[in-house]
Amino acid sequence: MVVFDVLFVGVAVVALWFGADQFVTGAARLARRLGVPGLVVGLTVVAFGTSAPEFAVTLDAALAGQTDISVANVVGSNVLNLGFILGGVALVRALTASTALLRRDTVVLVLSSLVLVALVSDGRLTRLEGGLLFGALLVYLGVLARVGGGSVEPDTDQRFHWPDVGRLVGGLALVVGGGHLLVVSAVDIAQVVGVSEWVIGLTVVAAGTSLPEFATSMAAATQGRTGISAGNLVGSCIFNVLGVLGLAAVVHPLPVAPVGIEGATWLLGTTVLVLVLFYTEEVLSRLEGGLLVVLNAANWVVNLL
Repeated sequence: MVVFDVLFVGVAVVALWFGADQFVTGAARLARRLGVPGLVVGLTVVAFGTSAPEFAVTLDAALAGQTDISVANVVGSNVLNLGFILGGVALVRALTASTALLRRDTVVLVLSSLVLVALVSDGRLTRLEGGLLFGALLVYLGVLARVGGGSVEPDTDQRFHWPDVGRLVGGLALVVGGGHLLVVSAVDIAQVVGVSEWVIGLTVVAAGTSLPEFATSMAAATQGRTGISAGNLVGSCIFNVLGVLGLAAVVHPLPVAPVGIEGATWLLGTTVLVLVLFYTEEVLSRLEGGLLVVLNAANWVVNLL
């Protein structure tokens, strides 16, 4: 019954959210105990943790042969991050966007989205192409580590305690289990309601996996840390395209339907718009945030019709 599937989606989202939080906390504390520099922790552990739901869902969908959900989850998550969440944060409080870090990373995001469109234009994403995307992520992280990134460690006590090992393992298990449950339930809903897996991936699944970014960004915005909020969203989107989708293609080559190519093109257009808005003024105003929200709401409506 679709009612149970909707309930399972809710359970899966909670598991993904809570599991990712526990995994990040445990992994960050363990890394600090092992003497890993804070910058490296931020660029790797925290970056992976915020994208852990996308990783779990996209890889699980790829292995299960639900490739439309794999691609739609990444495209949908990024569109949601840049439209609904980034735009929504700007509606709450105008975003300062004058830092070199934010502008550099926004350019990288546009380039990665452009490469994605070029790679999927032939209707597939091969293992080699996935490897190239994932390799580009490693290069990007290496450059950030060398020149200095703006990543911020979680505002938590970083002292390691042995129960944190259980936190690390248990959090990862929740993320993996929640990701599988979300994919299975979303596919069932698509079949019952009569909509495509692409639409479900672009909306329900993408919204569920983007909850950690939403919670983190809104919390930062309400505390006045709007630069951190915007930077985290842009960084997460880069990680999704290069890391999540790249690794998924390495594990299982992904055929990309025409609607997937259109979705990737829409994502590219959204990233270009965000880049233009950041460069034209020193801030992302409430009006511009509203524009991003409206445009991406329209994209959802078009895909649902």
